[in-house]
Amino acid sequence: MHEVPHCEILEELRKLDAECVLVQSPEGLRREAEELARFLEESGLTVILHGEINYGACDPADSEARRLGCDALIHLGHSYMRLNLEVPTIFVPAFARVKLVPALERNLDEIRKLGKRIALVTTAQHVHRLNEAREFLERHGFEVLIGRGDSRVSWPGQVLGCNFSSAKVGADGVLFIGAGYFHPLGVALATKKPTLAVNPYSGDALWMNAEVERLIKKRWAQIAKAMDAKSFGVVVSTKKGQLRLAEARRVVELLRGHGRDARLIAMDHISYPKLEGFSFDAYVVVACPRVPIDDYENWRKPVLTPREVELLLGLREDYEFDEINGAERDVNEPLGVAVHGPKTSL
Repeated sequence: MHEVPHCEILEELRKLDAECVLVQSPEGLRREAEELARFLEESGLTVILHGEINYGACDPADSEARRLGCDALIHLGHSYMRLNLEVPTIFVPAFARVKLVPALERNLDEIRKLGKRIALVTTAQHVHRLNEAREFLERHGFEVLIGRGDSRVSWPGQVLGCNFSSAKVGADGVLFIGAGYFHPLGVALATKKPTLAVNPYSGDALWMNAEVERLIKKRWAQIAKAMDAKSFGVVVSTKKGQLRLAEARRVVELLRGHGRDARLIAMDHISYPKLEGFSFDAYVVVACPRVPIDDYENWRKPVLTPREVELLLGLREDYEFDEINGAERDVNEPLGVAVHGPKTSL
């Protein structure tokens, strides 16, 4: 279960004088969205539940909220991301109740293999307990580094599926705490450091070295399949937090400059079946890096990231993960805000 602070949300909505709100949620928080809607309606507000799939803070439904005549958007499940939004938006991260220290205690011998100076990272679901994890590790002799990250992330130590700036702090190795495979895999690729993922739910630990090697082999296979491609569809996302038009145009020019035909394609939800009618030999996805990596088996034609295009064209030699970076933070810059969250004193 996740914590969703109904009263705090209502207080923020009253500050906005909102009368009608749209509640957006990922699939795993639909019940919480229903409960919140019921509470807000009992408090006199009109509520509409957003039923589309949500991919993260990069995918707010603010345009839909405006078209539906809503005064505000409540975005459940993800932390604040700095975006140019069309209606006031309340980001409500949903924090998991599970404790982190028991899983760390169970895997202390494995964690020691990272070295003494370790970077500590997690996802938004567990960032409120990161201080507890750091204190535990420091009591056991580790020097723990928690990076502040760039402007795309809300809290120190937080990583996104497309941004691992918090992990790049010059440590011997990186300790990721959380469930799932993609985040620690991205951390390992982005930092090129030994990375250990500890799952606080199961208590299991997984080294990412072999997983990274497996992924890179699969990605080189995609690059090899695209070697003879003469035409490329360069797909750019219209989602506010994934819109990388300048990068997409750069990729088009790179391909054309190396004798390949290339055209821009704009999409909201990116999937291969929607592209079946085009005649392109291969595709480049300039949006969330998870699309070409997680879903490549569902694409009948090769699908690459921008960094993989550079490998294809011989412009780089080493494999590099495709991240979406934010601006560098000034040391005095406040972190992003949300309705509730941990203190920013990590």
